[in-house]
Amino acid sequence: MNILVIEDNRETADYIATGLETAGHSVMVAEDGPEGLRTLHRESFDLMIVDRMLPGLDGLSVVQLIRDQGMTLPVLFLSALDGVDDRVKGLKAGGDDYLVKPFSLNELEARVDALGRRASISGKEVLLRAGDLEMNLITRRVTRGAAEIDLLPREWVLLEYLLTNKGKLITKKMLLEKIWGFHFDPRTNVVETHISRLRHKVDKGFPVELIVTVRRFGYMIREPV
Repeated sequence: MNILVIEDNRETADYIATGLETAGHSVMVAEDGPEGLRTLHRESFDLMIVDRMLPGLDGLSVVQLIRDQGMTLPVLFLSALDGVDDRVKGLKAGGDDYLVKPFSLNELEARVDALGRRASISGKEVLLRAGDLEMNLITRRVTRGAAEIDLLPREWVLLEYLLTNKGKLITKKMLLEKIWGFHFDPRTNVVETHISRLRHKVDKGFPVELIVTVRRFGYMIREPV
């Protein structure tokens, strides 16, 4: 990928550029907000990594400006500000991910790769469907009929996994490994609790239940007949 890094700390910028170039990416560095904007308008990039605290124009303002101009390239914020409110501000400004300093190069590369895979969808609408339930992987919206469903992050991942495997039986063991990263049974009802909460949001008030429990085996999303 062709990546723009906007970072005023030269040592940090060199560390990022060297690591990403070693991983096969092409990297250009800008040292402040105005230079970053000029570079964005002069060159074509697949992804931008931007520090929040920049001279001339801070990172939040840079991202807000490019979003207002219709630029849709993925943006990864870097910042020493690690509060929840700081992360929320970064995402609301138009960022796609937020990485707190200090960070490992491996984690940075993993996040860049994840954003690159998302960008490869190239703005096409990607929908997972079951009956009148729709999950839009681009806009991050879930709707059923005319109702919008607000999901917590874990509920989103759980529903995405069930929809991706629509019509297939998903066991508790599969969910523990895929969603929670457990390769053993923690002897808790974490799966049952989350399925219950998800079912309450997705099925309650609708004539057809989409999330089905297969007793003693697991769960599935079943397409209405």
